[in-house]
Amino acid sequence: MGKSLNNVVEMEQEELDEGWWAAVLADEESSKGDLSDPFLGSNLSEDLIQVDWDRVRAIYENDEIVDLQVYSHNRGGLLVQDDGIQGFVPVSHLVDMPCGIDEDERKTTLSEYIGKTLSLKVIECEPSLDRIVLSERAAQAGEGRRKQLFSSLRVGDTVKGRVTNVTEFGVFIDLGGVEGLIHVSELSWGRVQHPGDILGIGDCAEAMVLQINEDTSRVALSYKRLQPNPWEVVATSYSSGDQVEAIITSITRFGIFARLNEGIEGLIHISSIQLEQPYQSLESVFFPGDKIQVQILHIDPDRRRLGLGYIQN
Repeated sequence: MGKSLNNVVEMEQEELDEGWWAAVLADEESSKGDLSDPFLGSNLSEDLIQVDWDRVRAIYENDEIVDLQVYSHNRGGLLVQDDGIQGFVPVSHLVDMPCGIDEDERKTTLSEYIGKTLSLKVIECEPSLDRIVLSERAAQAGEGRRKQLFSSLRVGDTVKGRVTNVTEFGVFIDLGGVEGLIHVSELSWGRVQHPGDILGIGDCAEAMVLQINEDTSRVALSYKRLQPNPWEVVATSYSSGDQVEAIITSITRFGIFARLNEGIEGLIHISSIQLEQPYQSLESVFFPGDKIQVQILHIDPDRRRLGLGYIQN
């Protein structure tokens, strides 16, 4: 109660170290596509140009817009180049790329970019990895916008943006020239089956800033922390032995997960469930979405554990 919001966020920010980012970015790479596996038959080894890294670094640091021509593509995005620059534009950073299209439609749409010139911003510049990643979406914000954002952003701020990409590990939000990431663990106080169940591409969302790294243009965000922590509510509202209504969310081999009205899920262990017929399976008796009566067995808000017991009708 005595801790300010900023103190709490600063403490938790320390936990979001580069190891956390490294794990996230390992997944992120798979969403950007494989530069060595284009749809087209062009031989990239023949198309490679000598990159002027001093020029690229200056464009990146000054947050400038550069016009590059699309010369190829792969399933993850476009390959672009000009004199002294060669890089990759992920699909999620293309302004006019339709959402939810299948593989064939994606291939056709990307192929239509070949030969076009795009206005882009460099969003990643890593000479040691021979990697230049660019964004058409970031260029729409105008030159110098990234520098303005990082000079004004503070940990604990509430920001607004539009969802640009949804992956298995989280949701990316355009903050106006910089993309912020809401990791799957920061989307909801409850379990998340898939980030797309919480936010979809094109949605407008508010989030809290957890971590800022201007050197790598990374902004870590939280969607759930703008909502009251239901674990604190449950810990003060319920006691062991209380009986409440819950909704079944999933059935596993070791029991049933059920969600309370406050939005958190607890486990009803299979050992506490008595079935009428021997050898019956849980799936034949219980179904997701069913309302059931449960008893609170134990609450551990620190570990976010809730034990429930099934009340037989």
